[in-house]
Amino acid sequence: MKTVESAGLVKFDFLGLKTLDVLQMAVELLKNRNVDIDLTHLPLDDAKTYQMLSKGDTTGVFQLESSGMRDVLRKLRPNRFEDIIALVALYRPGPMDNIPTYIKRKNGEEEVDYLHPSLKPILEDTFGILIYQEQVMQAAQLLAGYSLGAADLLRRAMGKKKASEMAAQRANFVKGAGSKHKVSAEQAGIIFDQIDKFAGYGFNKSHAAAYALIAYQTAYLKANYPVEFFAAAMNFELGDTDKLSVFRQELMRNRIALLPPDINHSFPTFAVEEANGKAAIRYALSAVKGVGAAAMRGVVEERKKGLFKDIFDFAERIDPHEVNRKQWENLARAGVFDSLNKNRAQVIESIDALLKHSQQRKAERSSGQANMFEASQGSNHPPLPQTKNWDELTRLQHEFTALGFYMSAHPLDNYRALLDRLNVVQVSKIAQNRRDTASSRFKLAGIVVARQERTSKQGNKFAFVQLSDGGGTFEVTVFSELLAAKRDIMEPGQAILIEADAQTNSQGGGRGGVEGAPDLRFIARNIEPLADAAARAARGIRIKLFEASPVAEIHKILATAPKGRAQVVLALELDGGEEAEVELPGSFMLNEATKAKLRQIGDGLDVVEY
Repeated sequence: MKTVESAGLVKFDFLGLKTLDVLQMAVELLKNRNVDIDLTHLPLDDAKTYQMLSKGDTTGVFQLESSGMRDVLRKLRPNRFEDIIALVALYRPGPMDNIPTYIKRKNGEEEVDYLHPSLKPILEDTFGILIYQEQVMQAAQLLAGYSLGAADLLRRAMGKKKASEMAAQRANFVKGAGSKHKVSAEQAGIIFDQIDKFAGYGFNKSHAAAYALIAYQTAYLKANYPVEFFAAAMNFELGDTDKLSVFRQELMRNRIALLPPDINHSFPTFAVEEANGKAAIRYALSAVKGVGAAAMRGVVEERKKGLFKDIFDFAERIDPHEVNRKQWENLARAGVFDSLNKNRAQVIESIDALLKHSQQRKAERSSGQANMFEASQGSNHPPLPQTKNWDELTRLQHEFTALGFYMSAHPLDNYRALLDRLNVVQVSKIAQNRRDTASSRFKLAGIVVARQERTSKQGNKFAFVQLSDGGGTFEVTVFSELLAAKRDIMEPGQAILIEADAQTNSQGGGRGGVEGAPDLRFIARNIEPLADAAARAARGIRIKLFEASPVAEIHKILATAPKGRAQVVLALELDGGEEAEVELPGSFMLNEATKAKLRQIGDGLDVVEY
């Protein structure tokens, strides 16, 4: 940069922003429901947008989504576009020191000081704080009579902090201020020092304004058209399951339905459709792990000829070279074929037979032959294995493997009442309620997603354990002694209860923490299987019946269960949505083996501990 400048050339930075594509896609999605948005002519005083910003609800909003920025937004309560420009310029090392003053002056908690009455016109928008390079130049012009060129040289000199150059500029400034506004040499020197102090951090306002405009456009779409905004944002994170998981939590918080991936309704990308009279987002086929966008585009192209009637129809119409065994597996795990066959386990077990059938049909089509038995027998489908469907926990684990997060439900859902009894707190609530506490101990529960072990400089083993608790994902640091004692229960898929200290990263440093609040990290102090803690706290189980067929199997399992203190309640859904409950006589010892047998009965029931 310096070399080309000395040669008389100008350096330009061209920034490619993904956010611009997100905005454009959201606009295109809105056109599908006849809503035309012109991003270049948005009202810059939209109340909903500023209300959202003032709450710090900025996940997915350009430049404004970090936890620190959200905290500032809540304190600042922006209500005008100039506040966003100022925040973009101030939220950097150095200028950040001025943020508390800006907030106090904006909210009327501190008197505004303009340094000199002549500077009020250029400092009024920023409450007397020099934030922008343009203000430095204007101050030199208005107060000391600098030309535009000379003011730019002053700005550059203040940025470089060269002593000899600054001494010359100081003399020029004091002299100019004295002759133009009769400012005393002492007062002019004080003002020069103040300008110099701010100028070293000065940010180019045109740059800040351009970024602020994109931030505002993003926030405007999120505040006013959240469904299209989230669909567009998720389409640019198709391969990042962590980001998609964050957006899923946002959708839940905003009560926007995320419809499951479906072979007859999903597209390669996230799409907007109506569900129960409200706009919803349909999960993207190509967001399923390992399936690929090209293959899914081929699937959707074939579907244009007609919806897939059943799993055999899909196998016959899709080229086995375009959708291979691994892709079949992940699509089945994610529930993509549920509308064709609800038994995901059966689909997985049938893949080899279905692929063979697919290859056979392709060969027949290539040779121009038809199966001579089809006319008389109607179809020649291979028999599917008689496989029992997965229980809920197994289904969710497969879903997690394919999608990177739990979508249709969460394994901890069955423990909700017990978690409340055990005083377990979701990490998302810790982040919201723990801003003024240096360190606190909490009970956390989660499903282990991954464990990464490291060795410290002292040679001690420690681990970062990633977990999911239904409200988001978080990470806990486990040090050597606890790691050695509990390593076997910290395997992926295990449900564990953790006593942990929540600390700020500024104290502890390093990684760890919770989505949306990376300033928090968790240090494990004790870990145990959640099932053990639940068994101590559980009063019984509630079995919700969707049909009568499981009753005989329930009776058979409970008849062999040992006697204990737990109660069993049967709940039957009646017409009209009401439920009838029956508490079974006697009490039982409901260990994990017994509960697993009950959950494996089939689709006709749901088992929840209480």
